[in-house]
Formats: sequence, C-alpha cells, structure tokens
Amino acid sequence: MTTPDFIRRIRESAGHQLLLLPGVTAIVLDDRGRVLLGRRSDTGRWSVVGGIAEPGEQPAETVVREVYEETAVHCVPERVVLVQMLEPITYPNGDVCQFQDITFRCRATGGEARVNDHESLDVDWFDVDALPPLESFALDRIHRALRDEPTWFEIPAPVADAP
Repeated sequence: MTTPDFIRRIRESAGHQLLLLPGVTAIVLDDRGRVLLGRRSDTGRWSVVGGIAEPGEQPAETVVREVYEETAVHCVPERVVLVQMLEPITYPNGDVCQFQDITFRCRATGGEARVNDHESLDVDWFDVDALPPLESFALDRIHRALRDEPTWFEIPAPVADAP
C-alpha cells in the first residue's frame, strides 16, 4: 500500500508514533456473484481491495475510488458489512498505525478488471467456492458480505471496575 501524501506530511512532525487512520475494505461482487480480488505487490498474496480515506472524503467515496484506482472496476456501495478497529500495525520503518475499517459490500457496475496501479500484481474475479488462499480477515469479510445480516459492529466486552 502506498503511503498517501497527507500521511507523509503528518509523519514529518509526528515521527513514528501511533496514527489512527480511517480505512475501507471493498467486497465487490459482479452479476455472477464472483468476488473481485487483487494480488498485492507488497506481499504477493491475493486479497480484498482496500485503502485509506483522504481528508474530507466520505467512506463510500473512498471505497469507490480505491476499487477503481486498483482494479479499473466501477462499483456502487450497497451496504456496510462491518465496522471495526483493527490491531495496531508497526511497519518495517517503525511507523505505527491503527486502522478503523469500514467494510462495504459493493456491486460492480462497469469497467474491465485489470491492474490499474502499482499496488497490484494481478486482478481477477473468483467464484466464492474457488477462492485463492486468503488471509482469515479477508475470508471473514467476504463471508459476512455474502450474508444478508445486519451490519456488525465490534463491541468489546465491558471492562470490570477497578477496586
């Protein structure tokens, strides 16, 4: 994932300290029920499409932009699937980030699936019963998107009062 310019500017003064960042994940389905995946250039693994919101950008706009930037597919967000705060990540350069992710189920509306930027090595549609190896978070989000259940918000267990 490429670091957006606005985060680079923040890092100039914030150093490596923890940054809370708004992120989105797109589970894009075509009219045949296939899932759009990209093979990431940083890990070589297949994954769902996602990215970071730009300042002032609404999450639904972010998901549409990220899908197009990475895959050349146009999409429409249909519903929010999952809202959760992810565990902090420490990158090799020492930067620490924690993403608040909003996962959207999206419907493809046009475009031709292809590599559209330097973040992907490959882009393709996959039948749900023939997915390539994926990390558990990606599989979980795909399965949640396929179910017609209410949006799931991760709510932590209450903390017991200290004595």
